[in-house]
Amino acid sequence: QVQLVESGGGLVQPGGSLRLSCAASGSIFSINAMGWYRQAPGKQRELVAAITSGASTNYVDSVKGRFTISRDNARNTVYLQMSSLKPEDTSVYYCNANIVVGETRRPLEVWGQGTLVTVSS
Repeated sequence: QVQLVESGGGLVQPGGSLRLSCAASGSIFSINAMGWYRQAPGKQRELVAAITSGASTNYVDSVKGRFTISRDNARNTVYLQMSSLKPEDTSVYYCNANIVVGETRRPLEVWGQGTLVTVSS
């Protein structure tokens, strides 16, 4: 099967930076869109940023100009560079990818386990 493993979360002061990584592994034929979502306590999960296989990107308005999503197709990895972090960015961040599975050649929606980002002084 396939899985996504995230890393890079932690505690950071307001105005600081963090870089999240998410690596896909398993039986992968190709990866279509990849993205980062977040969910704060008591709130719905929201799309933060997404990137297509052709490297087109989109962002939620609240992070535009502060966050950058990128991907390394050779490593099956997506990144989220977060700068000028604010307390309201505190959330569990989840990686998501649409992966074409090797054995079946069918797309599968896959989620990571989540990584906590806490922005606090």
